[in-house]
Amino acid sequence: MATSFSANSPNIAANKLIEGDSSNREESVIMKRSSRAGEKKTGGAKVARLLLVNQALATLAFFGVGVNLVLFLTRVLGQDNVNAANNVSKWIGTVYMFSLIGAFLSDSYWGRYLTCTVFQLVFVLGLALSSLSSWRFLINPVGCGDGHTLCKPSSIGDEIFYLSIYLVAFGYGGHQPTLATFGADQYDEKNPKEKSSKVAFFCYFYFALNVGSLFSNTVLVYYEDTGMWTMGFLVSLVSAVIAFLAFLLGTPRYRYVKPCGNPVVRVAQVFTAVFRKWKVSPAKAEELYEVDGPQSAIKGSRKIRHTDDFEFMDKAATIKETEEHSPKNPWRLCTVTQVEEAKCVLRMLPVWLCTIIYSVVFTQMASLFVEQGDVMNSYIGSFHLPAASMSAFDIFSVLVCTGIYRQILVPLAGRLSGNPKGLSELQRMGIGLIIGMLAMVASGATEIARLRRISHGQKTSSLSIFWQIPQYVLVGASEVFMYVGQLEFFNGQAPDGIKSFGSSLCMASISLGNYVSSMLVNMVMIITARGQNKGWIPENLNTGHMDRFFFLLAGLAAFDFVLYLFCAKWYKNINIEDSDMGDQEEELEDVNSKV
Repeated sequence: MATSFSANSPNIAANKLIEGDSSNREESVIMKRSSRAGEKKTGGAKVARLLLVNQALATLAFFGVGVNLVLFLTRVLGQDNVNAANNVSKWIGTVYMFSLIGAFLSDSYWGRYLTCTVFQLVFVLGLALSSLSSWRFLINPVGCGDGHTLCKPSSIGDEIFYLSIYLVAFGYGGHQPTLATFGADQYDEKNPKEKSSKVAFFCYFYFALNVGSLFSNTVLVYYEDTGMWTMGFLVSLVSAVIAFLAFLLGTPRYRYVKPCGNPVVRVAQVFTAVFRKWKVSPAKAEELYEVDGPQSAIKGSRKIRHTDDFEFMDKAATIKETEEHSPKNPWRLCTVTQVEEAKCVLRMLPVWLCTIIYSVVFTQMASLFVEQGDVMNSYIGSFHLPAASMSAFDIFSVLVCTGIYRQILVPLAGRLSGNPKGLSELQRMGIGLIIGMLAMVASGATEIARLRRISHGQKTSSLSIFWQIPQYVLVGASEVFMYVGQLEFFNGQAPDGIKSFGSSLCMASISLGNYVSSMLVNMVMIITARGQNKGWIPENLNTGHMDRFFFLLAGLAAFDFVLYLFCAKWYKNINIEDSDMGDQEEELEDVNSKV
């Protein structure tokens, strides 16, 4: 693969050193070694564990509000099922859209630490307001909202509560992708041991998420279901405060990465320069413009080597005769690294778009799966399917993340594929798509069996709710492969200047999945609910065909998988220019021996 020209090649650097003074060479080596020794005092696995604790407790707090929000809206605020479901879908979608705002501020201006701090404060404020509004204005009389006693909320209480849950959405959404990237920053890629630990970090990050949601989906669900809403919100508030304190505890030991400036401006400069030079033929790779030295023109970002795809974009780094001796205007002439950063975004987008259909599949777990389980024969009382079955697949996910995948599947896949690292991120995401498709087939089969066991005049089928376990387990297994793979892929493939943006793409996929799911349901009902037909997903599911909707999603997932295969095969990994300090020291010592 061709690389861009740089005046600071090892040979040129060596010649300059040989001509220089010997004492300067020794001083340079000593300074670099002392700099590396200073780096070891910050970051590492120990301080990253504080971020995992923060993730677990923050997730517990978030799901403490979100997991039973639809019941709170119907039982306490008096909304009907349709409006409550739509409001929850919009809220969940908004949560993950806010991740893009947090990622932008982190990459551009604030940096990871400040972004995490500010958004966690907003998160705590939202939880405090939700507890206050519940206690003071909404739970009236005391003990209402248990499914038996009606509440008489005040209008001001409604407004404060909606403000509070959207503050929660803003705080949690903006905090999540930045926290994942900040955790990855704690591992030094120049250290082989830490580099391998960085790969495992995303698995443990997901493990921490499931630990938090596991508690929320069992213990908190039980208390909120019995009408103890204020206590549930207070537990979430306390958890968020402890999470924030744990985060602050590591302040002196964190490894900090400075923000790299506004990436939107940099990408706009590339396309503007391309447009202005549209009639100019792209120069050869070695003739493209790049700054001298080991660092790129993008503050805090390593150089990216030139790639051959999207060749038309190389026009932005092509030097015209009139630009050779004139001041460099980034709106007319961009560096190779800046152009490659824009190329990386374009390469990642098709892969990301293919994950949205999976997010539609995943969304059914919190919507249609719950409605399906509500009309099945349940023996588990208050621990309804949203708590019991979600806990089952959470436990499965935790077990996979903590040992089975790393200890068994990776070596097995390594032997089969010849790759010592086992399955690549793209391969794992593809497996997640396939398992998600199978989950929809299992859901459709369960719905067919449920409809066959309906007694006349009965709302509930005699089919046991435990028939839903396979579809929940399949969704849980697919989630491990898809979302852990997504976190690793988008964070690893994103250039240094947009790392948080890479992590936020995973959450943005979930957000769009919620919106697309709602759109599909509405479209299906418009098409199928005609004349005497009540549609596939009517108010009374016993008169509908929800199984056909599940099979439709399975078909869409299969088609999406075919598209994903083409995108994954076409994709080219980012090629970062190696600026390892250790290699530089070895070169310096080699020069010393020659002198």
